[in-house]
Amino acid sequence: MKHFIFLTQEGLTKTPDDTDVENLQVLGISKGDNKEKVFENLIKENEYLRQTDFDEVVAMELVDEKQHYFSLKKHD
Repeated sequence: MKHFIFLTQEGLTKTPDDTDVENLQVLGISKGDNKEKVFENLIKENEYLRQTDFDEVVAMELVDEKQHYFSLKKHD
């Protein structure tokens, strides 16, 4: 089973101090047998995406589902 993360460059996000930042936004993570099926699963699992103005989506295959946490504040 393949795992993908879906991103878009459309839209803005806010920093904790309420500043607008142009960056990638994560639309979701999904899995399936191939990238097309994974995209279909993403939409099925997140129906609200159809109601947004997002259109251009980038899919990146993940090696595994392990998560690693870091802190920008604690990084020297």
